[in-house]
Amino acid sequence: MKTNRTPQDILQSVFGFEQFISLQPVVIENVLNRRDTLAIMPTGGGKSLCYQIPALIFSGLTVVVSPLIALMKDQVDQLEALGFPALFLNSSLDFEEYQENLFRVRTGEIKLLYVSPETLMTPRLLNLLTEVRLDCLTIDEAHCISEWGHDFRPEYRQLAAVRQRFPQAVCLALTATATPRVRADIRTILNFQEQSEFVASFNRPNLQIEVAAKNDPGQQVLDVLRRFPGQSGIIYCFSRKQVDDLTAFLVKQGVAARPYHAGLEDGVRKTNQEMFLRDDAQVMVATIAFGMGINKPNVRFVIHYDLPKSIEGYYQEIGRAGRDGLPALCLLLYNYGDARKLQYFLDQKEDLERQVAYQHLQEMTRYAESASCRRVPLMAYFGEKYTTENCEMCDNCLKGAEQALVDITIPVQKLLSCVLRTGERFGAAYVAQVLMGVENEKVRQYNHQTLSTFGIGQELTQKQWQHLAQQLTQKGLLAQSMDMYHTLKVTSQGQAALKNRETVMGVLLSEAKAAPAARKKGEVDHDAELFELLRKKRKELADAAQVPPYVIFSDRSLVDMAAYYPQTMKSMLTMHGVGQVKLERYGEIFLGVVQAYCAGKKIAEKAKISEHEAAPAAQMTLNPRHVLVAEAYNQGQSLDALMEQYQVKVGTILDHLGRYAQEGGTLRPSPDFLARLTLPPERIERALQLFAELGAGQLKPVFEGLNGQISYDNLKLIRLHHLATPRA
Repeated sequence: MKTNRTPQDILQSVFGFEQFISLQPVVIENVLNRRDTLAIMPTGGGKSLCYQIPALIFSGLTVVVSPLIALMKDQVDQLEALGFPALFLNSSLDFEEYQENLFRVRTGEIKLLYVSPETLMTPRLLNLLTEVRLDCLTIDEAHCISEWGHDFRPEYRQLAAVRQRFPQAVCLALTATATPRVRADIRTILNFQEQSEFVASFNRPNLQIEVAAKNDPGQQVLDVLRRFPGQSGIIYCFSRKQVDDLTAFLVKQGVAARPYHAGLEDGVRKTNQEMFLRDDAQVMVATIAFGMGINKPNVRFVIHYDLPKSIEGYYQEIGRAGRDGLPALCLLLYNYGDARKLQYFLDQKEDLERQVAYQHLQEMTRYAESASCRRVPLMAYFGEKYTTENCEMCDNCLKGAEQALVDITIPVQKLLSCVLRTGERFGAAYVAQVLMGVENEKVRQYNHQTLSTFGIGQELTQKQWQHLAQQLTQKGLLAQSMDMYHTLKVTSQGQAALKNRETVMGVLLSEAKAAPAARKKGEVDHDAELFELLRKKRKELADAAQVPPYVIFSDRSLVDMAAYYPQTMKSMLTMHGVGQVKLERYGEIFLGVVQAYCAGKKIAEKAKISEHEAAPAAQMTLNPRHVLVAEAYNQGQSLDALMEQYQVKVGTILDHLGRYAQEGGTLRPSPDFLARLTLPPERIERALQLFAELGAGQLKPVFEGLNGQISYDNLKLIRLHHLATPRA
């Protein structure tokens, strides 16, 4: 049996949200219709609501299995603040608390019960669940059930037997990180039907993703902290010693930083974690042991001080930033030394484990050194194709025209020739040394100083040659072995390109790859002074209740209050995350802060547009730069004026205008686009014909249709002329 309450009603009255996001509606409907469901949704994508809302609708109990003991308490604290009947059972409870919780479950008072897999398998709890009505079994972090997952836990395999014991309960399996292979494994073990699988986009549009050369890491960390004064962040380090050293450095600089790693006593780790959750410590410096059980929504930055071991782990760690939907920075500090250090540790593993680890490291290194949009390889890893030409939220896309493709045919010919002439027995670093004419002991050992390719590549640095080798591997012209030597071989496609002297377009790595300057895109327009007053009041209430501040209200709720200045309880109810229970508990307190501030400053309330009438949530929290640029252009500003205003190159402005037009926006016609070209008129006309025939969605088909005779930058100008020209 189910109650008469609808998911939409619960979403608004209990959680204070106006609309669902991502796959929430279809997953919730599937669960309510008692169809076993596998849902893959990114961190911050609203997985919890997919079982919390059904739990309030089902007449019986919903059990959530999670390996994250700290997260259980965190979630229960937040649910209790909403008036939601939930509790947890795990080893952190003393005997009396455990018995009291069992009694509350038995009496039917509780709608949602969090347990660890070990707790669930105890005879005492299994017997209790046979005495009550179990309507839903939710398996969180479901990737733990697969040996192919990045965090396999053998105890999770026993959950299949629990399913058989309670066949009447619908099963919902949730995870944020699962490759297609892991998803198939989860379905097989839990005996799910494939049509009950839902996979949301892995893109987190509010995350600004950057990779920077690691040259002065201590100062680079301090630079980030200056961008986010007083705001929460996590810094991940490879080793415990690095955690301790960096924490000591930051504390010396006056930063409220705390360490977290397995070498600390349990009590110290717990205290440090609590300080971070309650905003008493600004920064947590940690190994990857930290974060799995953290649901802190207002983490504004995540820094990887060292190279992660895999893309999957990296994606999970950056996913701890910006869970509230507000903009957050994810910065990876990278150098070759970190990769070599990781490889040394991998060499100690057994053969099969070592091969898999090498492959993960190679993928991570390619990602760090890639000149393409950061989201492309991240999405591809999870089987998703990212097609937006410029995400506007990563370091490579923000470089704009600096990353324009150029003709790299000659260096490609040199590199492929050298790989062949050295016998296809060496990695990119050694081939680069031969090309640069480095006559060291190893080169002399193989007599490669006598090769015709020795010294013909002195125009590029070793790092540039290695980066070029990675591009050719991605293009399929080179193949790289998965062992520790990363041996290069020329593929049949590469041999054809070499023989036919095919034109190859690519990117030549700049040696100065500094992180871009702080960027304002995505910042919500709100009153910073009022926001700080609201944060202060929230901290007072949280300390008094001994809960983290975000249990009272999220940053996003306070941003809404500081943007719209609500003057009545009715207006307060329209703020993000303000439901009936929180309005009753905290509404008057925060309303008083807003009213007093507005009275002193003579500020009137601003009307808030309903989220049903506004843009989707992911777009609402961002302030798209491409829209601002396009609006300024439509108001008469020239390309040169826009370049000056935003301090970017013309390619970036063209990307903004192109994205605006492709999203359905209208651009004013202007001779400014074609006036910048120095091409024969017939070639321009041919390009316009191809855009008309092939569409303007992608540049590559037109580029190939012209046999590469027009550069991508020039094609952007022609495409904009095409898009801005009124159709007959």
